[in-house]
Amino acid sequence: QVQLVESGGGLVQAGGSLRLSCVASGNIFSIFSINAMAWYRQAPGQQRELAASITNGGRTDYADSVKGRFTVSRDNTKTTVYLQMNKLKPEDTAVYYCNVQFGSGRTTFNSWGQGTQVTVSS
Repeated sequence: QVQLVESGGGLVQAGGSLRLSCVASGNIFSIFSINAMAWYRQAPGQQRELAASITNGGRTDYADSVKGRFTVSRDNTKTTVYLQMNKLKPEDTAVYYCNVQFGSGRTTFNSWGQGTQVTVSS
């Protein structure tokens, strides 16, 4: 069983900053390693989209709309992922979901957090 606990969402004015955290836990991680962790977001009426990701090797990837403003990172245990969001815009308003990809070889799994609301006021 996998648990993803997200925190850090809230209401902020445009131009402000927020930091999201997601802690992954579960006995499954004693069997399978985490391959990547990511933050997705879903605005009302929109499809869920990738905001940022980081692989086990430390490679990061960002949506074009957040490049230069958001930074994804993780702690030394590689079970906690952060999303530092600066210069927030109203269009960043969405529910942000933590995602963990884990597995071994051809056996891979995805797990999702419950989501945390980020609201940016103009």
